[in-house]
Amino acid sequence: MKIAFVYDIPYPWHRGGIEHILNVEARELAKKHEVHFFTMKWPGMKKEFTYQNVRYHAFGEVTEETAYKHGRRAIREAVLFSVYMKDIFNYDFDVIISNAFPILHLPIVKLYCRMKNAKLILKVDEVWDNDYWISYLGMVAGNAANLYANTFLKSDNAKYVANSTDTARKLEAFGISKGRIKVFAPILEDREMRSIREKTTKRENRIIFAGRLIKEKRVDKWLRIVKKVVDRKNEVTAVLIGEGIEKKGIMEEIKTLGLEKKVRVRPFFKNKNELYREIAGSKVLLHMGEREGLSIITLESLALGTPVVLPEYSPIPKEVRDMCIVEDEDKIPSKIIDIMDGNGASIDNKSNLKMFSVSNVTAFYDGLFKS
Repeated sequence: MKIAFVYDIPYPWHRGGIEHILNVEARELAKKHEVHFFTMKWPGMKKEFTYQNVRYHAFGEVTEETAYKHGRRAIREAVLFSVYMKDIFNYDFDVIISNAFPILHLPIVKLYCRMKNAKLILKVDEVWDNDYWISYLGMVAGNAANLYANTFLKSDNAKYVANSTDTARKLEAFGISKGRIKVFAPILEDREMRSIREKTTKRENRIIFAGRLIKEKRVDKWLRIVKKVVDRKNEVTAVLIGEGIEKKGIMEEIKTLGLEKKVRVRPFFKNKNELYREIAGSKVLLHMGEREGLSIITLESLALGTPVVLPEYSPIPKEVRDMCIVEDEDKIPSKIIDIMDGNGASIDNKSNLKMFSVSNVTAFYDGLFKS
């Protein structure tokens, strides 16, 4: 089959949860099918090239600074991506697998499927209501975006792949029939993670987090909790792994809190296994994010045997939360100290990890294509 993935942000040129999942799916499907990936051209990319047996078509020019404005996705970049997507009509595909975001490209994708008689699979990681759109874009743009999403996210001819049962329920409430929704999020590289977990003999008194440095990750809260922990237990250190538009402010906050010798900030690892070793060698992963579709870093930490602490407000879905330690924000420092002392560090409901295995990609899509 000829399959086209559509999303404006590609992995590993930009590192994030959605990007990682799409990369895994494209890579695995390319073992059996002819797979293309239509995206924006990020630094280090050519316009046309093959990577992991996937043929990439990269349009325009985009950077972290132009893709995000004022801490949120830039509308201009989404508009440009939609315009560039006209080039997909030069190709014939059997299936289009498109992420629902950034929304503006959906009419082009749906028109292509109608004209070319291709099947459409929409990947959905978050479903926003009108209030959230307004909080994200403001009153006028938010209302317009909500109306646009209501119009174009729904498609009688599409199948939907939600990243969690929470997202699936929101899609149903949105008016999409349950029979057209599947839940799947291939994240965990089983063999590599198992090998690293088994080889890890010592865990340091270290708090870790990795992710894009954007406002929604609430690294400001993360740093304040680290400060409270190290003030009470001086041997504790922390490592923050990531890049993003909030990095400058985060570095200033580290100085303000006097954490220069306690918090190590480093960019994303080029090799994923290096990240896995860093997580496996830490005693706890602290995730204070307030907007998450699923949280890959949380699942990776759990698979590596490193407990995860979340605040009660965390939007991470139930099947993941059930494996984490969820605490009131004020009690998190004490809980982390307990973990450092060897208390209360169990990981419950580990069987939930099976639904996130990369090894299931081929079987899942084979079934979806047949349906």
